[in-house]
Amino acid sequence: MSNFEQFDIDFYQSNYSTDNQEQSYNGSGATGSVYGSKKGWTTDAPQSEYFAAAETLSSSQAYPGQIFQPAYTSEFPSDHIYPDSFDDEPPLLEELGINFDHIWQKTLTVLNPMKPADGSIMNETDLTGPLVFCLALGATLLLAGKVQFGYVYGTSALGCIVMHALLNLMSIASVSYGCVASVLGYCLLPMVILSSYAIFFSLQGILGTLLALIIIAWCSLSASKIFTSALAMEGQQFLVAYPCALLYGLFALMTVF
Repeated sequence: MSNFEQFDIDFYQSNYSTDNQEQSYNGSGATGSVYGSKKGWTTDAPQSEYFAAAETLSSSQAYPGQIFQPAYTSEFPSDHIYPDSFDDEPPLLEELGINFDHIWQKTLTVLNPMKPADGSIMNETDLTGPLVFCLALGATLLLAGKVQFGYVYGTSALGCIVMHALLNLMSIASVSYGCVASVLGYCLLPMVILSSYAIFFSLQGILGTLLALIIIAWCSLSASKIFTSALAMEGQQFLVAYPCALLYGLFALMTVF
């Protein structure tokens, strides 16, 4: 047994003792407490500094109570000035291109073949009067017992196409299709008078034939006068009146028969 104890002592020899262990344990505990106190101090210090900075920031920058609204600037500035009220807007008829003064002047020019025509007014593309006169011709023919609305509008469209081609060949200045349709439509007014007469009296006789020839000459002379004044075709009125007389002769045939 003594040999075993001697072997144990000889196997590992050190200066370790229980007193040193207690001392080291006490030292380590003190160090840990010191470290623990330092750790708590380091974790508590940033929080206090953060709250202090937040309080100073909130006190220095008070909320004004307004919402930020960014200003919008367009890349393409508009030059149009919109009216503030309806009083500054143009009339509806003016926006649609309907001028009753010009319509009345054109009507008087057609009714009086000897009156000189104003080329600036007659060169306008105004289809309000022609549509009204075509509708009036169809209505009067209907009252006379003749349903010929399709023939009226078909003959008008075909005649406008042919006259447009002839006038562009005969005149130096070019003319639009709308201008030709406007002039031929306004000069249809005497034919409306003839169809209104046919409601009450028969035109199938010598008197009716003479009256139809007079109306044809009236319409063709008015149309040729307007065309020559608007297109500056001096000395060519009778050349223009001939195809116009053929066109209005078709309307006269519808009215008489």
